[in-house]
Amino acid sequence: MKKVITIAGSDPSGGAGIQGDLKTFAAHKVYGLSAITAITSQNSTGVKYFEYLSGQTVSSQIYHLLNDVNIDFGKIGMLGNSEIIESVSNILKQFNFYNIVLDPIMISKNGTPLLDSQALEILYEKLFPLVYLITPNIPEAEKISGITIRNSDDIKKAALIIQSMGPNNVLIKGGHMENSDESNDILLWKSDFFEFQGERILTKNTHGTGCTLSSSICANLALGNSLFDSVKLSKDYIKSTIENSFELGKGFGPTHHFYKYYKY
Repeated sequence: MKKVITIAGSDPSGGAGIQGDLKTFAAHKVYGLSAITAITSQNSTGVKYFEYLSGQTVSSQIYHLLNDVNIDFGKIGMLGNSEIIESVSNILKQFNFYNIVLDPIMISKNGTPLLDSQALEILYEKLFPLVYLITPNIPEAEKISGITIRNSDDIKKAALIIQSMGPNNVLIKGGHMENSDESNDILLWKSDFFEFQGERILTKNTHGTGCTLSSSICANLALGNSLFDSVKLSKDYIKSTIENSFELGKGFGPTHHFYKYYKY
């Protein structure tokens, strides 16, 4: 069985973060391990409070897993501050572990900042050069690249800028594109662009879609699929999880990670 690790924050509502990642890993029949970076208080209406763990606590979790288990691939989500980013980067370099999918989480769905401004430069300098794939959405890609994105040409320009900052490959998710009925993602794989078309599914129950997509790509890469096939398979997976999403609480419900296996 392939082994994958998620390095991210805890989501007690179960749709995103560590919990959503582990559900996604299980749905892909890979063994999931985890290192928690932050404890959050949140429900379907949004993030109410969060507290970061120390860099030493985070890096210790990762160290003892990598020192014991032959992990095939990893996914990184919420990091939060400079101390954690630097600690994670150092431990990954120590083990020469660069099979990483980075979901650069900067803000929650309800607008809560999850990555402080001082941490951005550390993220770019220390972590970007280590990752195999980065998966920003459009607002995150705009923040990282410094350009405004209005169309697919802008996405490609942003992807090239982000790639020049260190990541080997870049997938920019198009779900936030304004005035569009489509949700098209563009992958920059080495020096070639690939577009994955998708329709915008009209539902409010999309909590954890970014976490789920990046974790699905991570699992598919661990299973030996090419990057192109991993993204394609993961796009199909996330589409079905959203189509089968359900109500949970008063706000944004989760996607259905296990839609293939049973119905709630």
